[in-house]
Amino acid sequence: MMKHATIAEPMMTKDDVAAMVLAAKKRLGLSWAEIAEKTGLSPVFTHSGALGMNSMPEDAAKKLVAALDLPEEAVSVLMEYPTKVWEQAVPTDPCIYRLYEIVGVYGPTMKALIQEEFGDGIMSAIDFDMYITRVEHPKGDRVKVEMTGKFLKYNSW
Repeated sequence: MMKHATIAEPMMTKDDVAAMVLAAKKRLGLSWAEIAEKTGLSPVFTHSGALGMNSMPEDAAKKLVAALDLPEEAVSVLMEYPTKVWEQAVPTDPCIYRLYEIVGVYGPTMKALIQEEFGDGIMSAIDFDMYITRVEHPKGDRVKVEMTGKFLKYNSW
C-alpha cells in the first residue's frame, strides 16, 4: 500500500501573529502598557515587536504568547528577524501623517543640529530607545515623544 504525502500546514508569518496579537488584545481588553508589563519590555518595543517590526527576545516572546493565549508557534515567529517594509507614500492615517509632517518640516533642522553637535553622521534606529508620555498643559495635554539613538559617525574608506 502506498503512503500518501501529506500537505504541510503553511507556516505562520509575522502578519499572522500580528493579527492574532491585535485580536487577543481586543478580546482581553488590554492596553499596550498592560501587555508590555507582562513581557518586561517597554510599550513601544512591545508593540513594534508584536506587529513584526522588531524581533523579540525569547523570554519576552514566551511571556507575550502566554499572556495573550497565542499558539506556541508564535514564539519563534516573534523572534524572527524583521523585514522592515513599509509604504513609501505618505500615509493617510492622521496620526501617522503628522509624524511624517514633523520629519518633513523639521527633518533638515534635526539633521543640521545633530551634525553640528556630533559631527558627520546619523542617529541609529537600531541602538535606539523611544518613550511616549502625556504631559499636562493648560492649553491641552501634550504628547511627548522622546527618542534616543546611538550616534553613528560616517566612515571614510
